[in-house]
Amino acid sequence: MIFHILQAVTPDAEQIAQKFSADSLTTKGAEIMEILRNTPPKELVEEMITSVIKFGIKVLFALVIYLVGAWLIRKFKHLIAKAFTKRGADATLTSFIQSLVTAALWILLIMVMIGTLGINTTSLAALLAAGGMAIGMAMSGTVQNFAGGIMLLAFKPFKAGDFIEAQGYTGTVKEINIVSTKITTVDNKLVILPNGALSNGTINNYSANPVRRIDRTVDVSYGCNAAAVKEKLMQIIGSQEKILDATTPGAQNPTVVLSSMKDSSVEFLIRVWVKSADYFEVSFWLNEAVYSGLPEQEIQFPFPQVDVHIKQD
Repeated sequence: MIFHILQAVTPDAEQIAQKFSADSLTTKGAEIMEILRNTPPKELVEEMITSVIKFGIKVLFALVIYLVGAWLIRKFKHLIAKAFTKRGADATLTSFIQSLVTAALWILLIMVMIGTLGINTTSLAALLAAGGMAIGMAMSGTVQNFAGGIMLLAFKPFKAGDFIEAQGYTGTVKEINIVSTKITTVDNKLVILPNGALSNGTINNYSANPVRRIDRTVDVSYGCNAAAVKEKLMQIIGSQEKILDATTPGAQNPTVVLSSMKDSSVEFLIRVWVKSADYFEVSFWLNEAVYSGLPEQEIQFPFPQVDVHIKQD
């Protein structure tokens, strides 16, 4: 610091800084040599032994503080989880608060240990603050993820246990911590998503509502009786107990309509409502039931075809 100040004033700043440092070291060395010269060897040895013993006691005391503090932090972490669970709090919020409080307590414990060793914690706190600012600027992405985690907890677009689609991944939310969210995909892979990008991106929460609608299109050949197709599809739908009707809040009665007439087929649209937890089971069942049930009524599925008419002159 002194060197940079002097360099701005004079071109000989480096020589002055070296002389300043050398003079300081010479003065300190002279003071130490004077003390050693005027102190009897026996008294000097006794003072050294006393200093070592005092420092050893401080180290031992700091070690005891560390062991007790670490035990208390673990206990406090379990108490937080127990308190939040007893009040029925969201598991996501519980995990986030646990991580945040644990980090703060560990920093406090380290500061107490350093103070016990006799190190000036005021200067250390200032150093940590300056270092924290520098680290924060260097790790702006991590700070963004931390802010994203707070946004996710504040607005709650999803919670632990929800089935979501975000950042190109689909899976069940397992945990939201300070900077990231963990989801388990349908093929049992653990994916860790940064909270910054997650909070700023599009999130599809498939578990947010208790019921969901399944839309399924069925193509049949031209010439099939439309009424017979609709009747058979309604029979298939009625055989599945997990398909809901309008008596369930948020659901509607199943419908089958002729939605489109294509080049090579007639398209029917099926719309049914199910509980969110039953979505995939009923969706796959409906595919198989339609594929197996329609041919029984001599209703044929079309194949891509092109009619070519040749005209001879």
